Amino acid sequence: MLVSALLTSLGINSGLCVLFFVLYSILKKQPSNYEVYIPRLLAEGSSKRRSRFNLERLIPSTGWVTRAWKLSEEELLSSSGLDAVVFMRIITFSLKVFTFAAVIGIFVLLPVNCSGTQELDFADLSNNSLDVFSISNVKSGSSSLWIHFAAVYIVTIFVLCLLYYEFKYVSSKRIAYFLSSKPQPHQFTILVRGIPVSGGSTVSESVERFFSEYHPTTYLSHMVIRRTNKLSSLIYEAKKLYGTIVQLQSEPSQQNYRLAGFFRKKVDLIDHYEKKLENIEQNVRLEQSGVSLAEETRAAFVSFKSRYGAAVSFHLQQSVNPTQWVTEQAPEPDDVYWPFFSSSFMRRWVSKLVVIVVCILLTILFLIPVVVVQGLTNLAQLEVWFPFLKSILTITFFSQVVTGYLPSLILQLFLKIVPPIMEFLSSIQGYISLSDIEKSSCNKVLWFTIWNIFFATVFSGSVLYQVNIFLDPKNIPSKLAVAVPAQASFFVAYVVTSGWTSVLSELFRVIPLTCSLLTGCCKSSDEELDIPSVPYHKDIPRILFFGLLGITYFFLAPIILPFLLVYLCLAYIIFRNQFINVYAPKYDTAGKFWPIAHNSVIFSLVLMHAIAIGIFTVKKLPTASTLIFPLPVLTLLFNEYCRKRFLPIFIAYSAEVLVKKDRLEERDPAMGEFFDKLATAYQDPALIPIHFPANGDSQYSPLLSSADN
Repeated sequence: MLVSALLTSLGINSGLCVLFFVLYSILKKQPSNYEVYIPRLLAEGSSKRRSRFNLERLIPSTGWVTRAWKLSEEELLSSSGLDAVVFMRIITFSLKVFTFAAVIGIFVLLPVNCSGTQELDFADLSNNSLDVFSISNVKSGSSSLWIHFAAVYIVTIFVLCLLYYEFKYVSSKRIAYFLSSKPQPHQFTILVRGIPVSGGSTVSESVERFFSEYHPTTYLSHMVIRRTNKLSSLIYEAKKLYGTIVQLQSEPSQQNYRLAGFFRKKVDLIDHYEKKLENIEQNVRLEQSGVSLAEETRAAFVSFKSRYGAAVSFHLQQSVNPTQWVTEQAPEPDDVYWPFFSSSFMRRWVSKLVVIVVCILLTILFLIPVVVVQGLTNLAQLEVWFPFLKSILTITFFSQVVTGYLPSLILQLFLKIVPPIMEFLSSIQGYISLSDIEKSSCNKVLWFTIWNIFFATVFSGSVLYQVNIFLDPKNIPSKLAVAVPAQASFFVAYVVTSGWTSVLSELFRVIPLTCSLLTGCCKSSDEELDIPSVPYHKDIPRILFFGLLGITYFFLAPIILPFLLVYLCLAYIIFRNQFINVYAPKYDTAGKFWPIAHNSVIFSLVLMHAIAIGIFTVKKLPTASTLIFPLPVLTLLFNEYCRKRFLPIFIAYSAEVLVKKDRLEERDPAMGEFFDKLATAYQDPALIPIHFPANGDSQYSPLLSSADN
C-alpha cells in the first residue's frame, strides 16, 4: 500500500470524525432526540424536555467533552458500577502502554526503519510504500536490529509491571466495592441443582428437609424454580398486544377499523385486541395457578442468614454422590437467565455441541470476506478478478479508496453481525446468568476477531493451510516473521477505518437514531423509556484486539501507534460521555471482565515474542533470536503468578472478607427487613403479578393479574 492510499483513508475518516462530532453536538440538543442521546438523564429526572425553540440548539458545542473529561473514577463507580470502572481502566491501561511504546517507536525505531534498503523520498512522499516505515526495510544482519531487540525487552518489562499494578488495583477495588456495598440477595444465596426427591415428597420439601438438617444454624429459606417457558410466552404476547392497543388509542385520527369475514364486516381494532387480551389474561391466570402447584424443576435458590454461611454451602460438597445437590453461586436477581431453567439436561448438552459446530462453521464462512478484502488490497489481483474495473482503477483517487479505505470498511461491516451471533450462541450454552452469557460472548468475539482478522489476514489462504501452520509449531515464528510485517499497511488502515469510525458511531448512535426517526411518530408518551446497558461483549474485544495490533506491530511498523493513540483518546472521552448520558447498569459483575483483558495482553506479548524470534532469525541475527527466548518464559511465569495471586479474588471472596462484612451488619436494624424480602427475591418474573389498564379511561383496573404464588 502506498502512503497516498493511507492518506486518502485518513482524510475520509478524519472528515467523518469531524462530521459526527458536529452532528452529535447539534442533534443531542434536540428534544426529539433525548431518548437516543440522554436516556439515562431522562430516566433519572436530571434532564427535562424543552419545547421552546432556542437558537443555541443549532450551534455545535464542546461542553460535553469537558463534562466527560472531568468525570472522576469515584463518580463513575457510584453511578455505573465497578464494571464501568474496569472498562475505562482497560482503555487507560492501553493509553499508558502505547504512549510509552510510541515514544520508543516513533523517535527511535521509525528513523532506523526509514534509513534501510529503501530510503524515504520526502520529495514524493505520497508515492512511497508503507513498507519503508517497517522493519522489512532494515537490511538483514544489520546491527540496527539490536535497537529493535532492546525495544522488545523494554516494552515487555514495562507492560508486565503495568499489568501487575492494574491487576492489583482492580483486585483491591473489587474487595473495597464489596465491603462498601449494601446487602445484596446474591451474596446470601446459592443455586442448588440435582436435587433428589423421594417418593411422596416435593422438591420444596426435600430442600427444606436437607438444609434444615445439615445447615441448621445458617439456612434461611429457599425458592424452587419452576418451568415457566409457556407462561413467559403468554406474558410476552400480552405485553406486545397491550402495546398495540396503546398505539391505536394514541392515534384517534387514524382509521382503526378493518374489514373481516365473508361479508366484509367492519371491525373495531381496539375492541378486537382488547377481547383478545382478555382471553390471554384468562390463559395466564390458568397457567400461573397450574405452575404454582406443579412444574417444579430439580433446582432451587437457597438463601442463608450470612454471607459466610452461603459461601460454606457453595464450596462444600453436599452429598456423597457428587451429581446430587450440586451448588453454584447465585447471580443477582436481575441477572438470572430464566429460560435456561426450562431446558432439559439433554437439550443443554446438545446445545453445547451445536454451539461448537456453529462457531467452527462461522469461522470458515468468515474467510470469504477476508479473501475479498485481501484481493482489494492488491490491485493486480483485483484486475484479474474483475477485468472490467481496469479502466476505473487507473484513476488515482479510486485506486487509493479501493486499496486504502474500502477493505477495512467491508471487514468492519461484516464484523458488526458477529457480537449478536456470539451472544445468541452463548445464551443457549447453559449459563444461568446474563452476565455469564455476556462474558462468554465477550471471549468468543475476542478470539473470533483474533483468528479471523489477524491470523486469517496474515496467513491468507485456505483453512487447511492455516491449520497446518499451527500443527507445525516449530515453523510458526518463521511464518509469522514473513507474513505479519507484510500486512502492516493493511492493519494501519484498519485501525484508522474500523477504530475511528466505530468509536464515532458509538457516540452518534447511528442505529438507535435511525430507529427513533422511523418509529418516532408511532411512539406513545406512556411508553416506558428503555435505558440501554453497555454492550461489553462488543466493545471490550475491539479495544483488546487493537491492543494486540499495537503490541505486535510497535517494533515492526511503529507508524501504527499514533493512529492507535487517537483511537484510544476518542474512546476515552466518548465512553465516559456515554456513561454519563446513555448507559445504566442492569447488573454488575464487580470487575470480572478484567481477567479477560489480562489474558489478552499476555497472549499479545507471547505472540510478539514469537514474531520477534522469527524476525531476527529471518534477518540473520540468530543471537538476538536466542536471547528473546527468556521473554515468553518470563511472561508465562508472570501470568501464572498473577493467576495464583489475584485470580481467586475474582472467583470468590475470602472468609476474612465475608466474616468482616457480616460482622459489620450484625446490629443493623435494616437487616430484618432485608431477610424478609430475601425470601421472594428470586421469584420468577413470570409468576409476579403484571397489571395493565383495562382501557384508555381506566388507569387503575388490572387487566392482567396473577394467582397468589
